[in-house]
Order: sequence, then structure tokens, then C-alpha cells
Amino acid sequence: MPIKTKGIVPRTWRWIKRIFLFLLFLQFFYILILKWINPPFTLTQLSSLFHGYGLKRNYVSMDAISPYAKLAVIASEDQLFPDHDGFDFKSIEKAMKHNQKSKSLHGASTISQQVAKNVFLWQGRSWMRKALEAYFTFMIESVWGKKRILQMYLNVSEMGKGVFGIDAAAQHYFNKRAKTLTRSESAMIAGCLPNPKLFTIKPLSRHVAARYPWIINQMYHLQDDPDIIKLLQ
Repeated sequence: MPIKTKGIVPRTWRWIKRIFLFLLFLQFFYILILKWINPPFTLTQLSSLFHGYGLKRNYVSMDAISPYAKLAVIASEDQLFPDHDGFDFKSIEKAMKHNQKSKSLHGASTISQQVAKNVFLWQGRSWMRKALEAYFTFMIESVWGKKRILQMYLNVSEMGKGVFGIDAAAQHYFNKRAKTLTRSESAMIAGCLPNPKLFTIKPLSRHVAARYPWIINQMYHLQDDPDIIKLLQ
């Protein structure tokens, strides 16, 4: 007896559209609630547990973070953070030109892009992940605002093997809370961010030892910028 195929394709297509709309609503709702609620976990944190690094984290409010820590990550990772809409196109163009000529790859991700990746996605360099990163970057810039993005960055970024967030890093490296971090301590933590598993603070790696004085110098240059001052308050 022949299988009736009439109507199967339209029904399948309707189900695909419903599933797509449901997932679209679900991810938008998740983005919206994360404006006020911290993520229960991220894929990077789960990966850390899976690979045996453990998971040390402690989400804290902006009031519980030293202004030096906020300034240090801006100085180190994204000095145009208050001014762009999530993407630094000049830095992206410069990185692309460098990567075409050199085997050592340079990134140009803004703080917003890094938050989009760390909160919603996985680590990697595939085009699919970059496309999703661009979408989530646009969404959090539109929904969260700069202060929430900076707070999330300071809470979810990996800052050592199994160490996530500035408060966990402050306790792990300096036996203190994030609110009391000094300028130098904040710069050291910011110095490890490109690769916290490789660029260690204790023992102090050559990379962090060379980079954190530069970060301190940049912090002095940026600390009087009115837009940055608003983010530090």
C-alpha cells in the first residue's frame, strides 16, 4: 500500500517554523532575564569541570568590585568600550591584515563580543560561532547596556584554571575580595586574560610580568575619561 505523502511536507514545515519561533522566543527571554539575573552556568564553565580544572566562581555586584578592576580590564581588553556599539571595526581590520601575513593570530574582540561568547556560546574559531557571537553581541548591546555587560564580563571571564570572575580571582591569588583589589593587583589579573591557563599570576608568568606595568600606565591615561568614569561608579 503506497504511503500517503500529501500534506506531510506542509505539516513538517509548519512544525519547523513553530520550533524556530519557540527557540527564538526562548533565547530572547534568556537574554532579557540575564539583564538582572546571573547565568546558572556557561559552556566554558562546564568545560572546565569536564576537563578536571574545577569551578571557582562568585558572582558579585558592581558595588562589590574595585574601580581599579573595572578600569584594568577596559585598559587591557577594550579601550573604546564606552564608545562603540559592540564592534571595533578598525581593530578587526587591523587584526585581519596581520593574520593574513603572520602565523600568530591576533584577535580583535571587544568586551561585548567576549561576553557574548562566554555567556551564550563555546570557545573556538569557527565561522558559525563568530556569526552567532555577532548576533548575541548586538542583542546584549541593545538590551543590557554597557554597565551590565562590564559586570557580566568581570563575573564570567576565566581568570585562571577553573577560576571564573574577578571575586574568585581576587580570593584565589590575593586572599581578598574584589572590592579591595589594588591598581597593581587588578592589572595583573587583567594581564592574564588573553590566555589565563598559560599566562599565570602565581607563579608570575613572563607575559603577565611584562604586560601588567603597561596596563597600569594605560589606566592612568584612561581614568579621567568622562565616559569611563560613569562605568566605574
